[in-house]
Amino acid sequence: MDTVKLDISDGLGVITLNRPDAMNTFTPQMGQEVAACFDETDADPSVRAVVMTGAGKAFCAGADLSAGAEAFAMLQEAQGSGEFDDTDPKWRDTGGLMNLRVFDSEKPVVAAINGAAVGIGATVILPMDARVALAGAKFAMPFTKRGIAWDGAASWFLPRLVGIETALDWGLSGRTFLAEEALEKKLVSELADTPEAVLERAMEKARALTANTAAVSVAMNRRLVWRMLGASHPMDAHRLESRAILHRGISADAVEGVTSFLEKRPPNFPGQVPGDYPPGWPWDEEPEY
Repeated sequence: MDTVKLDISDGLGVITLNRPDAMNTFTPQMGQEVAACFDETDADPSVRAVVMTGAGKAFCAGADLSAGAEAFAMLQEAQGSGEFDDTDPKWRDTGGLMNLRVFDSEKPVVAAINGAAVGIGATVILPMDARVALAGAKFAMPFTKRGIAWDGAASWFLPRLVGIETALDWGLSGRTFLAEEALEKKLVSELADTPEAVLERAMEKARALTANTAAVSVAMNRRLVWRMLGASHPMDAHRLESRAILHRGISADAVEGVTSFLEKRPPNFPGQVPGDYPPGWPWDEEPEY
């Protein structure tokens, strides 16, 4: 990969956005390579959780705007020729495609925000399950200041994390804010004083989410919680949880969980993800665009 690195060891997959000379600014290629990393971590049963960080001084300073206004030339040409159709999937937000892949991860994901997180750099962290940031790091969602709109499905994720008033404050003003405000508004869960400490703490949190737990149960609970944010009634959760309990109850993991508890020893769950994840769930198929 040219823009991303993936290191797998000790049960963790660490994805590093790797364009340090460009402050890890986002390109469509980076989005594709991040998605490929998640394909690999999902398929590898030795990976229990994923951490994402940035190389160098930034986490991700937004989209690569080095081409200036030429970045929109293709759109303008299509509009001028009468071939522009805003419902055509070929025009899909590439940042959104990446964030949806993070959302679909079968393993918990933790952000290690080691520096500036701007634009897509601030929205890619939203579908993750925990976020550790460098004290003093700058955040911004400056889409209105660039004459564009939200990316990365942020209009769905952000208000669910921080509430609609804060989401509108950051999203409409496009202003820059610091990690300390992100902590106060609960966008991030904690701060660390150095980039190295940020990564270390993020890895600790990732391991804490999966230590002494059944991999299939973790994957199932993660998906249930995220999907139920959009449910219309608790009955939706009751139906899916009832099925989940049944599937888990007939598994070898359930036997091991009870046995290890009674024997007062750490569990050794045999179930693996993806191999032992039961099929037949609403999230098995991606919704059509």
